Amino acid sequence: MDIFSFITLFGGLAMFIYGMTTMSQNLEKVAGGKMEVILNKMTKNRFMGLVLGAIITIAIQSSSAVTVMLVGLVNSGIMDIGNTVGVIMGSNIGTTITAWIMSLIGVSSNNFFIRMLKPESFSPILALIGVIMMMVCKSNKKRDVGTIFVGFAILMYGMTLMSTSMAPLAESSKFSSILTAFSNPFVGILVGLVVTAVIQSSAASIGMLQALAMTGKITWGMAIPIIMGQNIGTCATAILSSIGVNRHAKRVAVIHILFNVIGTAIFMVIYFGVLSFVDMKFLNQAISPVGIAMFHSIFNICTTAMLLPFSNRLVATAKRLVKTDDAREIVFLDERLLNTPGVAIAECDKQCDKMGLLAKEAMEKAMSLLFDYDQETAAEVKRLESDVDTYEDRIGSYLVKVSVNQLSVEDSRSVSKMLHTINDFERISDHARNIMQDVVDLNEKGLHFSPESMKELRVYSDALQEILDLTFSAYFEQSIEKAERVEPLEQVIDKLTERLTLHHVERLKEGICTIENGFVLTDLLSNYERVSDHCSNIAVAIIELSRDSLDTHGYLEEAKNMLNEDFRREYEFFEQKYTLPTREKSLA
Repeated sequence: MDIFSFITLFGGLAMFIYGMTTMSQNLEKVAGGKMEVILNKMTKNRFMGLVLGAIITIAIQSSSAVTVMLVGLVNSGIMDIGNTVGVIMGSNIGTTITAWIMSLIGVSSNNFFIRMLKPESFSPILALIGVIMMMVCKSNKKRDVGTIFVGFAILMYGMTLMSTSMAPLAESSKFSSILTAFSNPFVGILVGLVVTAVIQSSAASIGMLQALAMTGKITWGMAIPIIMGQNIGTCATAILSSIGVNRHAKRVAVIHILFNVIGTAIFMVIYFGVLSFVDMKFLNQAISPVGIAMFHSIFNICTTAMLLPFSNRLVATAKRLVKTDDAREIVFLDERLLNTPGVAIAECDKQCDKMGLLAKEAMEKAMSLLFDYDQETAAEVKRLESDVDTYEDRIGSYLVKVSVNQLSVEDSRSVSKMLHTINDFERISDHARNIMQDVVDLNEKGLHFSPESMKELRVYSDALQEILDLTFSAYFEQSIEKAERVEPLEQVIDKLTERLTLHHVERLKEGICTIENGFVLTDLLSNYERVSDHCSNIAVAIIELSRDSLDTHGYLEEAKNMLNEDFRREYEFFEQKYTLPTREKSLA
């Protein structure tokens, strides 16, 4: 084996890892945020979590990506640590599928259909199909599928290169002497652990072992300990991802390590126990790539079967090893989720929903103060406004980082929707704080609006409450029908603002209201009207994004000119519903 064989070996390894990464990223991109939704909804049952962990790992071809995702979800407070155990075990089973696919490299036959199973036969076909899809297809999702095919072809070609580079080792006496060290099981475990930890890919280290097995020099007795060491080495990714997270998330990495270490320890006890009583001659026989894939699957399935009933014990052990205080750690939108953009965007969407609810709650509490003043409620409005500011800052920064990735059309649309609405949410909470301050000033100065003003403000507040309900319901449900009802009501609220202002001037002339009251009322009306404007912004963004457009000017121009029959009908309905009480002018 000369220097060129080493160049081919490491070049093949590089292509293998690149192909695996490309395939994994695009599989996740195609899946989008669906993985996170499934994980959150269906992992409370540990058996369901096991199945989902296996399916998701098979789908994105990366147990490391699943583990990092779990650390991020737990660190964000989205997922409970107990729900991760089944997923971790399932991902270990799911990752064995890669070894079975790579074992096809050892297939040999003159039969056409069997020869087509060999990677060097079908990989070029997949690469050709993938390149054609990337060049011809207009749909981003289809181009992503084409990239997956190309990534898989590169992966398999890298595997072929590794096998080719190691072929000369079959005739090397020096290589045979080096392999004697692997007859020690503990050395085998250590080698498998270190290699996997360094390259941070159990699939790549298994692939290297399968390529080495093609020389015919690797026996079952050598391969078994190495495979068990590789399962421990894959925990390196979980350990690295747990750096800088809260202690609950660190426990995810501990559970992953416990699962693999305990499984290896149990297998080693069984291995030495049986070996001391039974002469297992097959251990000295050469192992094939299929044999490596088979034992890899057996190890992970048996370890899962043994440890799944003790899931709660694993969680309890992790909690004892990584202790935490009782203080609540508030962290959301963990940056580790950026490794899976679809999941990161899904979580952003959830946090936007929470932000919207906080802004709506702040506004509702602020309006209630006008009719039933309470200091605790006023303080709550101030706290809610501060929380909304924090959400806007964190979500906005996070969305900028997410948008750097290549996103699917659906994910890009979600990012656009959130970027267009978080500012409106924040401004609504700001106006809630302003309204609260106006009411506080009224009470501190001992001022009161006239009974007539209060009746009009009640109608005005009811209209604003309905536009809030319509807007946020449209946003949470992504309902175009509800969003289209917002702008007619916003136009009615604008008219109400003008009429309340006019009525105040009339009362001022009649001596019913004072100038000092007028300043506060004018500020209240301004904040109410601005809230309805922000509701309009949110609704218009929902409507235009559904049309793959952001031509808000065109939509609003059409609405304001009453060019749409449905719009005119809704406007007339709301105008009649929110009619101010008839004024009885003073005779004085």
